[in-house]
Amino acid sequence: MGGTVAGVGVTAQGLGLEGPRGWAFRGVSFEAEPGSLITIEGPSGTGRTCLLLALTGRMKPTEGAATVGGSALPKRMAAVRRVSALAHVPGVTDLEPALTVAEHLHERALLQRRFGDSLRGLLRPRAERKGEGRLLIDAALSAAGLDLASLPKGSRTAVRDLERMEALRLSIALALIGRPRLLGVDDTDLKLSDAERAEVWALLKSIAEAGTTVVAVCSEAPDGTVEVSTNSQESDGKEAADALAEAGRS
Repeated sequence: MGGTVAGVGVTAQGLGLEGPRGWAFRGVSFEAEPGSLITIEGPSGTGRTCLLLALTGRMKPTEGAATVGGSALPKRMAAVRRVSALAHVPGVTDLEPALTVAEHLHERALLQRRFGDSLRGLLRPRAERKGEGRLLIDAALSAAGLDLASLPKGSRTAVRDLERMEALRLSIALALIGRPRLLGVDDTDLKLSDAERAEVWALLKSIAEAGTTVVAVCSEAPDGTVEVSTNSQESDGKEAADALAEAGRS
């Protein structure tokens, strides 16, 4: 393991998702190079999260097409899921308030060792695999800018005791443990101060500059990103909520 993660290019042509109550989003077209920071901008309820889930292979679009790292959507959703990870998506990646930061990290590293490794990797000695899991955690924490020593009880701090920014960084760190080539982050600027928003964008830009392609949902995108808007298409908030609930069950 080790080395820089190579991000994926992402393109969309007339992408849309329709359900029983109407369109969650429609007419989305853009092109982004590997290692880009893509921002899905628009008010809440305009299908932003549904688009994020569609671009990461978690939700099947009903119109148009997209390509993620050479894998066409909606045809190869499973392939896109294998190279992508999600962070901070309500109803999908919720943190357990009673668990500690260490428990979340170790659980994710264990899942990565069990289901993310190749067969050859699983045949290696347990101590070696455990050591690599520790390295993955350390690298993910560093990339997410989460300093465990700064937390009230260090790694034993419960999630319910984390500040909003700390919880966001933890969610991103958990996603990065799998070394995804595409990272999707929802609600990046929700209930944050201007200073905290600047902090989040600096973090996401640093992750993209390190190689990972990032797709981030926001109400207002900063300069220097590949901006994608869902605001031009009137969407059904209930449709989006239903789709999110379905994604959380899958």
